[in-house]
Order: sequence, then structure tokens, then C-alpha cells
Amino acid sequence: MYAAIPFPPLSPELVSFTVFGIEIALRWYALAYIAGILIGWQLAVATVKRPTLWPRDTPPMTPAQVEELLTWVILGVILGGRLGFVLFYQPGYYFANPAEILMIWQGGMSFHGGLIGVVLAALIFGLRQGLPVASMADMMALATPPGLLLGRISNFINAELWGRPTELPWGVIFPGAAAQDCGAAVTGLCARHPSQLYEALLEGLILGALLLWLAFRRGALKRPGLIAGLFFAGYGLARFLVEFVRQPDAQFISEGNPLGLAWHVGGWGLTMGQILSLPMLLGGLAVVLWTRRRT
Repeated sequence: MYAAIPFPPLSPELVSFTVFGIEIALRWYALAYIAGILIGWQLAVATVKRPTLWPRDTPPMTPAQVEELLTWVILGVILGGRLGFVLFYQPGYYFANPAEILMIWQGGMSFHGGLIGVVLAALIFGLRQGLPVASMADMMALATPPGLLLGRISNFINAELWGRPTELPWGVIFPGAAAQDCGAAVTGLCARHPSQLYEALLEGLILGALLLWLAFRRGALKRPGLIAGLFFAGYGLARFLVEFVRQPDAQFISEGNPLGLAWHVGGWGLTMGQILSLPMLLGGLAVVLWTRRRT
């Protein structure tokens, strides 16, 4: 038996209680969403209160407009995240059971779908208000990594979205029959990559720290679109790399496709996460090059 880390005694529920016979629970995942949105909101307000960070010393929005935008962002995250999961990962099941599409309490959210929802919501809001869209995108990109960090940590606490089997010493023995089903070649307990923590580190902590440093220390917000482009490229690269050690969704795995590749030819291919992340990486790099040429 190789070295591995036992899963800590964590519960997906922070607290639960019963009211009039109905059990109500506050889950870490919901708390991560709430805290991520609130932190991002305060970070956005902090940037627009510092005019010298922006082109011509003029913030793209007022604090009141940021607060109004928050409602649009929440709707974009929830609706986009849920519809993205339905369309990208389990379209056959939900088309056969349409009544379950809006049952978000059963789980199932897609980051890429949530991102599309937020982009569309912010674009509509910005055009209606006559705001500089590129600088508004920079502000939102700067405010996003804290939510990614907390969300991925909550995925770990929930013991979900774990990685592929590994014999590395930091492999984690996740609970549950599905996590322990590592194939006939594995005997004893099955350890897996803590891919949720890899993403929390890359997409949340490192990318977030880099963007904050560029914005507050290197004047990156004065070049509209640069922070947004770096966020898209950074997230796309991080997610693309982590997908190599992340366990794909069960519906993509078959006898002839044990790696769960959504697209493959001759044993080589890409997971669904990589397919969705590659346009982000390329699009983000294109935006960064566009800002350099514009400068």
C-alpha cells in the first residue's frame, strides 16, 4: 500500500436545523457562492473608488452601479451555470426529464455555463447603461478569483469532482463507492488527485494574486481589456492542465473510452473541460495581444 492522505472528517453541511418539520441546512457550497459574490462585490467597489487606477483617471462605474450589476451577476451565475451543466454534461438525461432542469438544489453547475451567463448579463447591463465594456470586464475579472478559490475548496469539502487515481504521496482517499472504484488493477484503498485543490490554487489563489498585483501595482487597469484577457487565458490554461488528472463525468466513460474523453481519435483526445477551456485560453490570449497592439 502506497502513502496517501485520509479524507478529513468534514461534512458538506455547515449547520442544519428543523423548522416545522422541514430540515434546513446551510451547505459549504452555498456559503462559498455567497461569500465569493460578496468578496467580489467589495473588491469591485474598492477599484471604482480609486480613479487613478483607470484610464484618464475615470472609473467605468459608480459604486451604486456596481451594486445594481450584482443582481445581474447572480442571475447570470445561477441560470448560466445550471443551463451549462444541462447542455454540456447531461443533455440526454435532462431533455428526457425537463422538470428537473431547474432543480438546482440537487446539484449540477457548470463554471463555463456560469461564465457565459455572467458575460451576457454584464454585456446587456453595460450596453443599457452606456458603460465602457472593456473596463467593466476588467473589474469583473479582477473580482472573480476569490469565488473560484472558495468554490473549489467547497468541492473538496463535499468530496466531489475528485481526480484520477494516483500513487503520489499527497493523493487523498475520498469516501464513497464511486471514489473507491479505481479499477480491478487497484487493490486496497484508492487514493485520488485532490484536483479541487489544484484548481483552487491555480485558478483562485495564484491567478487572483497575479491580477491584483497587475491592477494595483502595475497599472494594468489603464489598458482596457488586459485584466479580462489575462483572466480568460489564465483560467483556460489552469483548467486545461488540471483536466489531465481530473476524473471526468461518468457519462463520458465507457469500455472503449476509459479516460472519459468527450472527443477522441485513435485514443487521443480532449475531455469536455478541455474542449470548453481551450476557447477561453485562445480568446484570452487574443484579447491580450489586442490590448498590446492598441497601446
